[in-house]
Amino acid sequence: MPDKFTATWVSHTSISDFLRCPRAYFLKNVYRDPKTRHKIKLMSPALALGSAVHEVLESLSVLPKQTRFSESLISKFENVWQKVSGRNGGFTNSESEYKYKTRGQDMLRRVMNNPGHLVNPAVKIQMDLPQFWLSEEDNIMLCGKVDWLEYLPETDSVHIIDFKTGKSEEDPASLQLSIYHLLVHHCQKYKVSMASYWYLDSSGNHRTSPNLTGTRSRHIYY
Repeated sequence: MPDKFTATWVSHTSISDFLRCPRAYFLKNVYRDPKTRHKIKLMSPALALGSAVHEVLESLSVLPKQTRFSESLISKFENVWQKVSGRNGGFTNSESEYKYKTRGQDMLRRVMNNPGHLVNPAVKIQMDLPQFWLSEEDNIMLCGKVDWLEYLPETDSVHIIDFKTGKSEEDPASLQLSIYHLLVHHCQKYKVSMASYWYLDSSGNHRTSPNLTGTRSRHIYY
């Protein structure tokens, strides 16, 4: 009988670490401090920004669609930002923190002006950390958190949306959407018909999808 506690847990991030640099994978995902037995976790301004924006947007999915934008996302962002302010977010000075915080506010304003898919019905996976056995024989668990699942009633299916807060686009060879497809397929009942990246840090001057207005996007259809 496979045991989750002895299994090797992998995710899109850890797999990408391994493919890019096995040593980086070991340091981030395997190595533990000899004294605390905890893994090493480094925070950077970019990670702090992404974490704060994601927390605000993902919190909307559990709200009725009619009330998701009744409170300003900027107000919610102000409260969330307190968790990553200063050293907690890897900021070395107030100027750097202000720059990243302003970027986050701009992203959320774009979403408020063009909420697109976020006003539609959403599905929430009922697991703190979506996971399934990738291989019981090799004792490997696949896990990961999906940013948003839009429910598509016309096909009784879901649309995976991954929010991107960085300035660069995801590598076309990235496994992320494929891995999320596997997770969503195994961790809830609806079939997956579509998966998309939503690039939030965009002024809208780039090519956009008719459905993801005001931001760049990339879609994969299943």
